Amino acid sequence: MKELWLEIPQDALPQEKDGLLSLAHENVDVILNGDQASNSQRKIELFFLTDLTAKRIAQLRKEGKKTVMRVVIQGKEDENRAAKAAELGVDYVIINCQDWRVIPLENLIAKGRGKSTLIAEVSTAEDAKVVLEALELGTDGVLLKTSNANELEKTIKIVKNQMPKMALISAKILSIKPIGSGARVCVDTVDLMAPGEGMLVGCQSAGFFLVEAEVNENPYVQSRPFRVNAGPASHYTLTSLQGTRYLSELKAGDEVLIVSREGKVRITNLGRSKIEFRPLTLIEAQADKIKIKTILQNAETIRLVTPKASKPVTELKPGDEVLVHLAAKGGRHFGISVPDETVIEK
Repeated sequence: MKELWLEIPQDALPQEKDGLLSLAHENVDVILNGDQASNSQRKIELFFLTDLTAKRIAQLRKEGKKTVMRVVIQGKEDENRAAKAAELGVDYVIINCQDWRVIPLENLIAKGRGKSTLIAEVSTAEDAKVVLEALELGTDGVLLKTSNANELEKTIKIVKNQMPKMALISAKILSIKPIGSGARVCVDTVDLMAPGEGMLVGCQSAGFFLVEAEVNENPYVQSRPFRVNAGPASHYTLTSLQGTRYLSELKAGDEVLIVSREGKVRITNLGRSKIEFRPLTLIEAQADKIKIKTILQNAETIRLVTPKASKPVTELKPGDEVLVHLAAKGGRHFGISVPDETVIEK
């Protein structure tokens, strides 16, 4: 498995740092802050070398410390220095190829393979893809230096060959209230979902309920594992880890997120979006002192995912726990999060 390191620039805004750290949880191997390193669970003891001596490296290794050498590749001399670091057994060699990217990388991959973990510094997901494919084998990982959460999301997908996990928490049902009929949307995907999988939808951009796909059979209706009965056309749904769309906007070919009970995420496309008028139910829940709402069709086949199973909206009662995702504070402009905007949603 390739490694993903993250370095957040010192001039990044607080909301940018929060967004990056939220995505980094469980998806980034090492987070660098100057010469300090950590991951989501603990600090990591890394020793950054300024000079290369076999005796010093051996001493640090004997002390159980992981050694790191950062090299800016501006010419052959720098490339040789990085190769020497690998030869001497430095644990991690981080290289930044400023002008020539591919040729020095291929040389170092060939010279240092199996001797050291080669990490290439990049600033975009596109560059990450290039270094991971160099000389077919690619580098052992990338160090992404960015303040852009969308760039981190794309890089996670490339490096880990998977979407980042979605943070889900339990919310306690406060009330369930049947309301009138309305235009509800069935989202029919080109994929097949399993029990515990579905889409995140809600009345508010602050919180989303995990609505299970129609995977459960009953005596009256066959299962439709490609479908999520997602609620009114005015509802939000997450179509990326950072962006939302109204259900009314979705059409055949559009991308949506499928999310599992464990928070695993994958992207699929719509086969169609079907809008019909049906009786609806308003559901209110609370998580981390935040009240959020959703509206769903009042029928036995529509179920909310719970920590261990799922439950039809027709059987919900106050005190039940369901899985939700709480979004960053602030508003949204055409689906894009604006953390500093003041928005009150009721």
